[in-house]
Amino acid sequence: MKDLIEPFLYPHNLFFWGLVVAAVRYRKPGLWLLLIWFYAFGNGWVANQVRNWYNADIASTQFQADFTGNFVLPGCGGTEQTLPDCAKARLTQLADLVNQTSHQAPLIHITTLFCQPYLDYLQPMLKREVRLDCFHGGATTYHEFYTLNTRLDHQIPLWFVTSDYHAYRVHQLAMQYGFTAKVYAAQSSTFKPVNCGATCFLTVNLSNFDLFAKLTAEISSFYVYKLTQRFTDWSK
Repeated sequence: MKDLIEPFLYPHNLFFWGLVVAAVRYRKPGLWLLLIWFYAFGNGWVANQVRNWYNADIASTQFQADFTGNFVLPGCGGTEQTLPDCAKARLTQLADLVNQTSHQAPLIHITTLFCQPYLDYLQPMLKREVRLDCFHGGATTYHEFYTLNTRLDHQIPLWFVTSDYHAYRVHQLAMQYGFTAKVYAAQSSTFKPVNCGATCFLTVNLSNFDLFAKLTAEISSFYVYKLTQRFTDWSK
């Protein structure tokens, strides 16, 4: 009974049902549009369909141990002394994959301005011999891919290891530049399916709004790049 009643007492669901009452009571088109938008982007079942598509087609969570290619880890900021949490999550996921592979001495490419903190964090987690290639690829993901395009052998299979919210851009750019590549995402709670129980179709969940906000930012960024690449030099 607690699990059935408690979701309706959350502030966002009180607002949702208040919006339902207001839309029915006043019958204003604006209220109905706001209600539809709020429900569509907050509903757990809808968001889980998007998560399933994203995890199946964009950011893989399945890794084959017989992989014989190399790895690429796009940087996630930091300073000469510190690493942000997103970089630590990517490096931890990378180490896990490298330790699984049967490939002898795989080559790991890391693109970041400050290499030493990345290498210091990664190396203690590695249980096998690897080759490391860390370099500054550029100020943005788009600059990094321009550098990778000139630096990497396109015939060698690659696994890109990045954050789940960043995987859309990495996936699209890997296809654009013709890499034989897959993208593995270090998953966060936002991109994991939410429980969709008895109240799923009658409530909204804040993590779903976070999901769509991150996807909107990623997709918008990529298509702004596509629109401007004809007159913007992404090599600098």
